Amino acid sequence: MGGRSRLHEAFVYGLLAVLSVGSMGFVGRRRRGCPAGMIAVAGEYCIDRYEGSLVELLPRGRTRPWSPFAALPPGRRVRAVARAGAFPQGYISQVQARAACQAAGRRLCAEPEWVRACKGPSPSAWPYGPRYVPQRCNDHREGPVRRIFGLGDVFHAEQMNDPRLNQLPGTLARAGAHTRCRNRYGVFDMVGNLHEWVEATTRGGRGVFRGGYYVDVHVNGAGCDYATRAHNPSYHDYSIGFRCCADLR
Repeated sequence: MGGRSRLHEAFVYGLLAVLSVGSMGFVGRRRRGCPAGMIAVAGEYCIDRYEGSLVELLPRGRTRPWSPFAALPPGRRVRAVARAGAFPQGYISQVQARAACQAAGRRLCAEPEWVRACKGPSPSAWPYGPRYVPQRCNDHREGPVRRIFGLGDVFHAEQMNDPRLNQLPGTLARAGAHTRCRNRYGVFDMVGNLHEWVEATTRGGRGVFRGGYYVDVHVNGAGCDYATRAHNPSYHDYSIGFRCCADLR
């Protein structure tokens, strides 16, 4: 009896050990999440909570803020950041925005990712709901180009990239300043403030930006459906910014 009892006891302990290890393997799986400053969308991917800003990459691993009111000269190395209270970067091309996201270990959002994040978990035309609410986001402002340059043929690259444009009162807002311009995921400013480049090109090779900006959120579609497909990927002006996406980690 004693031998069989010990054999049975060893069998039971062995079985419990196997079950315990299997259970720990199941329970111990790390839940995938997002990098700091990003929000998970439907548990499938991550998106920046705020529109993107830039830091310049310097030798020996140093960085310094890049002016959000300045276009990037060729060859300037920058990295994307997304910070509440910062002025987001305008004057940026799709090519530059893509490189900035990649330098941060992220990527430009695919167009369907951007639209899904904008419309929220219960999809709606505007981040905050089904109907437009004037100036709930930073929108419906006076255009800055004519405020500086007056009437006439002034919509050219030099004028459209003037650093003064987004520094006029009543133009660009700091990220998250319109506290009610967010969706139920908790993502801010996806409509208004700045257009946002996405990772998409047309058959004709044009880049795509979404969401409207502080002057207009209707002309090329309403709110989250706003899409401009008219400019090449190297185009930039004061009205266009970006934000990054990333895979869950």
